Amino acid sequence: MHFNYNPKVFAFFSERFIEEEQTLDPYAGFNVTPYTGDSPFHVERCQKRMTEYLHIPRHQLIIPHQVHGTRCLVVTKDIIDTLSSFGSNPSVQQPPLLEGYDAVVTQLPEVCVCISTADCVPILFFDTRTGAVGAVHAGWRGTVARIAVLTLCTMYETFGTRPQDVLCTIGPSIGPSVYEVGEDVYRAFSSANFPMSHISVNKYTSAHQQTKRWLLNLWEANAWQLRKAGLLESNISVTGICTYTNVNRYFSARKLGVNSGRIISGIIRHK
Repeated sequence: MHFNYNPKVFAFFSERFIEEEQTLDPYAGFNVTPYTGDSPFHVERCQKRMTEYLHIPRHQLIIPHQVHGTRCLVVTKDIIDTLSSFGSNPSVQQPPLLEGYDAVVTQLPEVCVCISTADCVPILFFDTRTGAVGAVHAGWRGTVARIAVLTLCTMYETFGTRPQDVLCTIGPSIGPSVYEVGEDVYRAFSSANFPMSHISVNKYTSAHQQTKRWLLNLWEANAWQLRKAGLLESNISVTGICTYTNVNRYFSARKLGVNSGRIISGIIRHK
């Protein structure tokens, strides 16, 4: 799935491209992410296909190692120059400077900033005024910590980004009809002052078990905080695609396990 914010900005959410019988093979398909146990050679082949499609060298495809935190990497020319020294050899470990980030932003052209997901929420930003772009990984922990808003703050501090100038897309992730969580996750959102009646529905696991379970809407939880931060509602789009119920098209960690492939969500501004 891809879309253009304008003729020079290309954004996308990768798909698996598999046959039906491969659905439950955790790595089958187009997996660009090197951090989840897949064969380095398979990952390299997929990365080569992606960079050829984007017309960029491998070191300008930025894929951080995420940790469900809120740190944001600002990609500068110095970082690109450092990454270029690693090349694309699959036996070479991922550069340490990509470790521990759950959001990536840049104002450099021809640099594709990416994040990896398999049920968590990918969010892409484009600042129509400054040309800055960003990619955010928002699992439930990141959503509670408002990583999307914190990333916008980094873009403001670094590039002068204003919320009213930002276009945003919330990509394929686990949907509100199947994303079931326990009381601990519900309380984390409630304590963080999210509008619980708006983003959650109460559910019981069975007639004989009175443990409370909840269906949580991460799409709306992120859209709500972005609207509160000043993004125009008309500038926030939600794909509405559930990865869990579309595992033949997208990777889903809840369906396939943690050791599985990942969707890559990326955005690039061409010259």
